[in-house]
Amino acid sequence: MEGTFHYLLMANQALVHKKLLAYLKDTGLTIGQPKVLEYLSAHDGSNQTEIARGCHIEAASLTSVLNRMEERKLLERRTLNGNRRTYYVFLTPQGRDLAQKVRETFARLEEEAFQSVPEADRETFLQVFASIYHNLSEGNH
Repeated sequence: MEGTFHYLLMANQALVHKKLLAYLKDTGLTIGQPKVLEYLSAHDGSNQTEIARGCHIEAASLTSVLNRMEERKLLERRTLNGNRRTYYVFLTPQGRDLAQKVRETFARLEEEAFQSVPEADRETFLQVFASIYHNLSEGNH
């Protein structure tokens, strides 16, 4: 079992989460929040549906993540163009600063993960991993 795709994927995901939260422990971020910050740093002003899709989070779970982040003044929800039914989520200056730290931490983790992997193997791995993602994504079937 330990050498199977699903086991290695699950084990690596758990290790990445554990290390990420350890590296970010002084920030007070909880699971789900770093990927939301990273997503919003590239897609500031997205609506909740877009964030949920981009972060692979269920809408109900995202609402509680956003509520906690809004309480901490990391983001704010606003309506645009008079549309009161849809809220758009924007990073605050504090949220942008923390998003930068999250991006740097993700880069650190990626370098750590690939430290002994030759560049050519790294590129091949990422191409294969992207193909697997495409094969498993909802839009493929």
